[in-house]
Amino acid sequence: MKAFVQDFGVVVRQAREAQGWSQERLAERSDLNRSYVGEIERGAAIASIVTAQKLAHSLGIHSAALLARCEDLERQRLARRINLAAIAC
Repeated sequence: MKAFVQDFGVVVRQAREAQGWSQERLAERSDLNRSYVGEIERGAAIASIVTAQKLAHSLGIHSAALLARCEDLERQRLARRINLAAIAC
């Protein structure tokens, strides 16, 4: 669960940076507090479904696509572990 929360934060940060936005700008567009956006990006806060939808909408991403990006990060991490395990054998 913790990895997913951290992945969500990474995905939000990547999407925000791709827009060239500050945390403050994303927070304003999402009707959220800037420090809360920072906590989400660091994986220190668990975003509710409503918050995830606000962030996705503000970033021009479907909320399902935002969550799918988190799944992609998890798959990449798993593939790296498998490759490292195969190398170690």
